Amino acid sequence: MSAGVLSLLAAVLLPLCCTQALADRQQDPELGKLLQQALKADACFEDKYEQQVWLAAMEPKLLRVMQDEAERAELLHHVHCEARRLKLPPGLVMAVIDTESRFDRWAVSSAGAVGLMQIMPFWPQQLGMTNAQLVRIPQNVRMGCTILKFYLDREKGDYTRALARYNGSVGRRNYSDQVLGRLARRWQYD
Repeated sequence: MSAGVLSLLAAVLLPLCCTQALADRQQDPELGKLLQQALKADACFEDKYEQQVWLAAMEPKLLRVMQDEAERAELLHHVHCEARRLKLPPGLVMAVIDTESRFDRWAVSSAGAVGLMQIMPFWPQQLGMTNAQLVRIPQNVRMGCTILKFYLDREKGDYTRALARYNGSVGRRNYSDQVLGRLARRWQYD
């Protein structure tokens, strides 16, 4: 191939590659708009009976990995609230958190993702937040659920593909299989 053809291919394919890489790293501009709206959303007012059923089902499971009672209650409240707000299965959200951080809100990945749902650290600056907010349960769960819903919508409900996008592992099934396995074994909730 001539140098001119190679240059042309690089000029066409490189932007496509980089666009996909940005989207797989949660840097999609459309996602940023959704996160901005989510952070402004009203608080959740849920049915007390439904909340009690959720807490009774999930609290004993979470006790094994999250010792602080107040932190457990706060996490379960926000997971249920955000899942309802976005029409996500709350058990799926729990499985993502379990896989991403093992319920450690202080977790930081090798890529720099932070908190329970491992939110990428560029979001606070883009959304007018502080970095400290990424380790707060309400903000981290709200952002993580919004990102998950964005990818589920983009992938037309395909959990495997949406989870791969969430994790930045498109084309590989390890992460998706791990989340779905934890959902089936630990966090299934009707």
